[in-house]
Amino acid sequence: MHAARSTVALVLAGGRGERLRQLTDRRAKPAVPFGGKFRIIDFTLSNCVNSGIRRIAICTQYRAQSLIRHVQRGWSFLDGRFNEFVELLPAQQRETAEWYRGTADAVYQNLDILRHHDPEHVLVLAGDHVYKMDYAKMLSQHAARGSKVTLACTEVPLADAVNFGVVQLDERGQVSAFMEKPARPAPLPDRPDAALASMGIYAFDADFLYEELRADARDRSSGHDFGKDILPRLVKLGVAVHAHHFSESCVNMARGQPYWRDVGTVDAYWEANLDLTQVVPDLNMYDQDWPIWTSQEQLPPAKFVFDDEERRGYALDSLVSGGCIISGSKLKRSLLFSNVHVHSYCSIEDSVILPNVDIGRGVILKRAVVDKGCRLPAGLVVGVDPDEDRRRFHVTAKGVTLITPQMLQTQAQPRA
Repeated sequence: MHAARSTVALVLAGGRGERLRQLTDRRAKPAVPFGGKFRIIDFTLSNCVNSGIRRIAICTQYRAQSLIRHVQRGWSFLDGRFNEFVELLPAQQRETAEWYRGTADAVYQNLDILRHHDPEHVLVLAGDHVYKMDYAKMLSQHAARGSKVTLACTEVPLADAVNFGVVQLDERGQVSAFMEKPARPAPLPDRPDAALASMGIYAFDADFLYEELRADARDRSSGHDFGKDILPRLVKLGVAVHAHHFSESCVNMARGQPYWRDVGTVDAYWEANLDLTQVVPDLNMYDQDWPIWTSQEQLPPAKFVFDDEERRGYALDSLVSGGCIISGSKLKRSLLFSNVHVHSYCSIEDSVILPNVDIGRGVILKRAVVDKGCRLPAGLVVGVDPDEDRRRFHVTAKGVTLITPQMLQTQAQPRA
């Protein structure tokens, strides 16, 4: 555990996540709700705490208020008397008179804070993925090798690799090539349908990281990004960049494969949430040995009322969070976050409903994602007529309908 205790984790949580469309119009991607009661960033932060890393800093930038409020309410339990903390690092122009220009620049602009904490290692983490990982195993491997830099990687389908940094390894297991979001990803030698993708998780020797960040800051041609600039440059210069395979530190294996989800599109987000309604979901949220920590609201239990033939409140193969009231309506294969009120005679199937949503009488929802704070009018039908849904809302390539309060307000405005 020495490697974990001597590490500061720096979570990059300033990105918008544009592929999530209107879900990130009002919040950064790490603050998007997930799994009925969590935020996406809770998985990264929980991995830190469960791995023994108790010095954590979070870099924020894009529409950070929701994220800041969540961290303040849910992650204030670490004890400063033992040098434990979760610090928020908004863009403050500490090193330059500019906002964060890239992932590497976000770390560079907080070098004085990192030096103050004096870590041996710095663990750079993306705050927008869903997975369970023991970072201590990666750090121990990093220290045992005497590495300057180690990156975590996992296998992904070749068609999806265009969205990630793609890694190639030599016979020693060191990175021989690194391409950020290539148009034609290189497949694995023994698996032509898969590629080795960077997870956005980097372990650095602290002094080496400081030196490389200063050199990158001086380079006017750089985009100041780890994946686009620093890592490809280090590989090109012949620096020994080691790879850590996620399967060696994954806490949540699913059918023999390590569970890691980017949830970077509305379709991926919908699929990952609905997978939790399966009898045995790929993501185990019931593991008491590796809990997912979050902000706990004080809410009453979920309530189901009415048992008439045409007005019965029930849920099948669904997750229903605290504060919900299902009043004479049926739910199938759906996930409801907290404080959702479903009025009578509704039918909800294969849908993800975020917190504080009110669903009027007689609403029909199929294959939908409903954003926080929506008020669905009585009689609304979604998921039956795709053309009508596209006219009012956003419909994905896989036919999932995204509904936000702004879309509903537009529909409610009288036409001139």
